[in-house]
Amino acid sequence: MKSKLTILSMALLCPAVMFSQDMMQTASTSASTSMDTTPSYNSWSISFGGGIPLMQNADLKSIQDGNTLVGYSAYFSIDKALSHAFGLKLQYDRGETRQGYFNTKDAAPANAAANLQVAGRTQYDAISLLGDINLSNLLRRVDRKSDFRWAIHGYAGAGVLAYRAYQKDEFGQRLMTERKAFKFNSLFGQAGAGLKYKISNRVDIEGRFMYVYTGDDAFDGGGDQYSAVNRISSHTSDNFFNTTLGLTVKLGKNADHIMWVDPLRNIYSRIDELEEKVDNFKVCKNGDADNDGVCDDWDRQLDTPAGARVDGSGVALDVDMDGVIDLNDKCVTVPGPVENNGCPLTNSNNGGVASADESVMNGIEFDLNSDRILPSNNPILNSAISYINSTNGSYVVVGATDTRGTESYNQALSQRRANNVKQYLISNGANASKLEAQGNGKFDLKYPECDPASKCPEWKNRANRRVYFKAK
Repeated sequence: MKSKLTILSMALLCPAVMFSQDMMQTASTSASTSMDTTPSYNSWSISFGGGIPLMQNADLKSIQDGNTLVGYSAYFSIDKALSHAFGLKLQYDRGETRQGYFNTKDAAPANAAANLQVAGRTQYDAISLLGDINLSNLLRRVDRKSDFRWAIHGYAGAGVLAYRAYQKDEFGQRLMTERKAFKFNSLFGQAGAGLKYKISNRVDIEGRFMYVYTGDDAFDGGGDQYSAVNRISSHTSDNFFNTTLGLTVKLGKNADHIMWVDPLRNIYSRIDELEEKVDNFKVCKNGDADNDGVCDDWDRQLDTPAGARVDGSGVALDVDMDGVIDLNDKCVTVPGPVENNGCPLTNSNNGGVASADESVMNGIEFDLNSDRILPSNNPILNSAISYINSTNGSYVVVGATDTRGTESYNQALSQRRANNVKQYLISNGANASKLEAQGNGKFDLKYPECDPASKCPEWKNRANRRVYFKAK
């Protein structure tokens, strides 16, 4: 039982201490970053008070058959606040509980011992270390600026207990049990809550309700033979409630105690000042010369044409990346050359099938890394079949690529493209004896400036991925 009490006490105190350290670090960081100077608060105080203990869980109780036996208690503590939400108390308790069938100050009824009608009283002294959590500060709204005078506190801790338990019957009063403090078997624990009211910056008044766990079944002065009084089984800890009223006197030279301080209070007074600084903050020191909505401080294109849409760096948008900005592009989503206002050339502009006096016929384009003939190119190839069959000349079907990839890969790719087009022409009626397939790899560019390919918009690289017809 004692070892369990020790483990419970450590479990209650350790998380609270670690939480306190986190709160102190957070408060320190907040203060150092948001205020010019760190305010000082009082953190020490002393508390004292008195109250009424009532034996609740024991063989002999304080409340029995409507008869309440009232004892007394007193406490004194030295308090240290580690943050606005957590502190520690080194507390001394002294008191006397009264329990049983009658008050030990009164005469015992006849045959009291035989009828188990005994009285008991226990004088106790205790020293304990309590953790103090300011629940109100933990739950307080951060946007509350008004002062507050009420606070709810939670307490829990453990210590050592000494007591002298007496029993009285018709034969008189006698000492039943004595337990001296500062021994392993004298450990006890207590936990509860308190409601504080701030009378002034120096004094608080507090009502507490504590539950004391003695860990001892002989504390009440009774014994196993008296279990019939309240039906408590043997080896059960005798525990009691302790209701007290007391004062807390705050020590120190500063005006406020940290337990009564809103951690964000000093920030509220700076809000107006910060708002003024924001109003005076000039976003664009160097202006916006081209009036595109992007400050010149980080504008990468200071001469954007009026009306052009821009990205976050102030560069005019070119959705299809054909080198013609969207403002001037007649085909915003389809790439095309600058000379055609950003639109792709039509078949008549692109050549399609050359006239009879031309030695070269412009052909078809291919997707990247592909030798598949696109269905959209079938009309162009069908026109080429008609032209080839109508002349007496022979033609070379020439395949080419853009400059991406290695020389050997592009040579093979261009040859496959030429072979596929030649096979299409023959399959659809072209004279096979007039055709020859030849792959030129990446060294036959329609736009030679696109080496490397990254130097050109995509529509130019696509134009380089082609098959065309050349007269022998």
